[in-house]
Amino acid sequence: MRQKFCALCDIDSNTMYRIIYRHSGDWIFVCKQCLLNVKNNNPHYKYGGTWKR
Repeated sequence: MRQKFCALCDIDSNTMYRIIYRHSGDWIFVCKQCLLNVKNNNPHYKYGGTWKR
């Protein structure tokens, strides 16, 4: 089974979200909780798709 870990909190999740959340940031995968934390009022936030196990 494939695994992905959240780039911010390092948990393993069945569903991950590909995002950019910093001005000079790279694409990363984050869990739902971290997605909700970084996307609110963030002008640099970009959504790049959903990965499901």
